[in-house]
Amino acid sequence: MERPLTQHLKPDNTALTLAEYEQVGGYAALRQALKSMTPHDITHVIRDSTLAGRGGAGFSTGQKWSFVPDEDIVTKRVAPHEMATVVPEPHLWGHSESGFSTGDKWSFMPFGDDDPSPKYLVANGDEMEPGTFKDRLLLEGNPHQLIEGMILAAYAIQADVAYIFLRWAYKKAAQRIARAIVEAYDAGYLGRDILGSDFSLDLHLHTSAGRYICGEETALLNSLEGKRANPRAKPPFPPVVGLWGRPTNVNNIETLCNVSHVVRNGADWFKALSHSEKSGGTKLYGVSGRVNKPGLWELPMGSTAREIIYEHAGGMRDGYQLRGFLPGGASTDFLLPEHLDVPLDFQEVQKVGSRLGTGTMILLDDKTCPVGMVRNLEKFFAQESCGWCTPCRDGLPWTARILQALEEGDGVPRDLDRLQLHTKLLGPGHTFCALAPGAMEPLQSALKYFREDFERHIQEKGCSY
Repeated sequence: MERPLTQHLKPDNTALTLAEYEQVGGYAALRQALKSMTPHDITHVIRDSTLAGRGGAGFSTGQKWSFVPDEDIVTKRVAPHEMATVVPEPHLWGHSESGFSTGDKWSFMPFGDDDPSPKYLVANGDEMEPGTFKDRLLLEGNPHQLIEGMILAAYAIQADVAYIFLRWAYKKAAQRIARAIVEAYDAGYLGRDILGSDFSLDLHLHTSAGRYICGEETALLNSLEGKRANPRAKPPFPPVVGLWGRPTNVNNIETLCNVSHVVRNGADWFKALSHSEKSGGTKLYGVSGRVNKPGLWELPMGSTAREIIYEHAGGMRDGYQLRGFLPGGASTDFLLPEHLDVPLDFQEVQKVGSRLGTGTMILLDDKTCPVGMVRNLEKFFAQESCGWCTPCRDGLPWTARILQALEEGDGVPRDLDRLQLHTKLLGPGHTFCALAPGAMEPLQSALKYFREDFERHIQEKGCSY
């Protein structure tokens, strides 16, 4: 079984150096691309490979790249000099107190070679989803794999500047990424005229301030600009109007780490790695909970939860039975043991009422209170709300308080109706971004599958676990 993302990780958990990465084929895909492939060729092979975003959305990576407009579309919808010279005749004067000539004011902006018109690529490494730790493995073990993938992605969309937006707590990853960036610059893989081509790219590491909302791509962009990390209204979407108003593509770490392997080996090779017909490649699957060997494994996309839990994670610990699991991190719906044989890909998991998300499972055993587990999650989401919209700002703390009351024995029967109502009022279409709808997924599925536990908390005036 091929494991392109993790096969070269070192047993001692140290990072691959540039020389070690090159010895196992590192940067060969970049050389190949700059020598014989156009940017459109890169985008096409990624789209043909069916590589889908590994951050949770599962959207086609190649298609997402194709949304970034070509430079002539971005900067030449109307000839700038023509607009600036036509407007003053007859004179159009500013309608504020200054009364300054509008055309003259426009003419102060630089044109041509002096026009600051970059495109941006951003790697989303703000891995703050509870239960998720897949990107950390890649960042700490092989940062050059990410850097090469970012250079190829930047070449595909013709980005001039790239950023790695990293979770604040990933101190070791930050040190190793910073060292790898220096190595890449020294070797000519970053900077001006990379490997003798006419393509240039500057790459920067940005350590976040540490909020869960920064994982939402537009909130991430606001944070990167030095603003409060609030989501932006969409449209316009980041591929057209993103970082500092310029075309920007934001991709997950695991997604970008796949890029060099696809370019080097081809779309058909990548699709053959998968058990899924619609999603190619491998996937980093993780398990946390009362299993014998919690951890993370690179497996074919579409592997089942049964295989991951009982073969790779060693099964449940003695004395514990599996009662349910969140298949893709904290913001996904619970599934039951009857769903263990569902292929874990983006399409099949959705058919049974949940999402693949990040592919990192959180297990619920028969000796853990589902009400307490959900209360813990809702408390986290309430704390991490940016407060931008009312349903999320007020609804999540209200939900957490109701669950806390149930746990402490102060719950009343109508609390269950209130919780059920919150799952609708905070659901999709009622909030500014997906934070609150994601927070409602474990709650709504817990009410569906474990309602007797909620009722018992009311009847017995507290938790019996």
